[in-house]
Amino acid sequence: MAEIIIVKTEAEAGAIYGRCVADLIKAKPDAVLGLATGSSPLAAYQALAGIVKEEHIDVSQVRGFALDEYLGLPLDHPESYHSTIYRTVVEPLGLDPAKVHVPGDVLNGAPLEDGDKIAAAGPAYDAAIEAAGGIDVQILGIGTDGHVGFNEPGSSLASGTRVKTLAEQTRIDNARFFDDDIDQVPTHCITQGIGTILKARHLVLLAFGAGKAEAIEETVEGGVSAFCPASALQLHPHATIIIDEEAASRLRHKDYYRYAYAHKPAWQGI
Repeated sequence: MAEIIIVKTEAEAGAIYGRCVADLIKAKPDAVLGLATGSSPLAAYQALAGIVKEEHIDVSQVRGFALDEYLGLPLDHPESYHSTIYRTVVEPLGLDPAKVHVPGDVLNGAPLEDGDKIAAAGPAYDAAIEAAGGIDVQILGIGTDGHVGFNEPGSSLASGTRVKTLAEQTRIDNARFFDDDIDQVPTHCITQGIGTILKARHLVLLAFGAGKAEAIEETVEGGVSAFCPASALQLHPHATIIIDEEAASRLRHKDYYRYAYAHKPAWQGI
């Protein structure tokens, strides 16, 4: 069972993540961070950047691996996840860009017709994560349909990094990043699999707003199912789900989650 933390604001959630990761980097200067894009992690990255600056934490050896990438976008496209991770994580934190990796980096916009090259990129990415010693803390968002990374409903819970076809709802949700034009949103992606994600030592999922309430209900209190990929977090020995009141609104046991967190020993962290 994941730990559920219900907060008032995104900033409060970000501060919890920021403190956790800052302490990790102090203890392990070459920590490996799993990185996600989207709106949910932004407050977390901002909080971490603030702590790094205020406490003069050396991040020169920190390594990072992103969750996913669109296929068919050049690396320098402003909405590629290569560009997004640089803009929202690498630059604000002062990380070494050479130590931060995105699944599509080796593809650089390769067309889908280049099947051999694209198919090989997934296993190579998983091997690179393993060679780095595995991910210490993986930050996650969640889609309205329960997807994490680009693992859409129906994805294998044992899957590795691979090419996927994006669900129409995901393309609709992401059209806001493409001038509200779904035709500009790529149809395919390369994403860490659920099996890859579950290998990280600590998972931290963030979700905010009423639009995520049903997905959070299925993730936390529903059965483990490929049709809500995020429900696989129930299988992880160290998963933390940080949500606001609206995202928590459909949880039956939210009073217990609040009570448990309020009485948690401070030394345990998250």
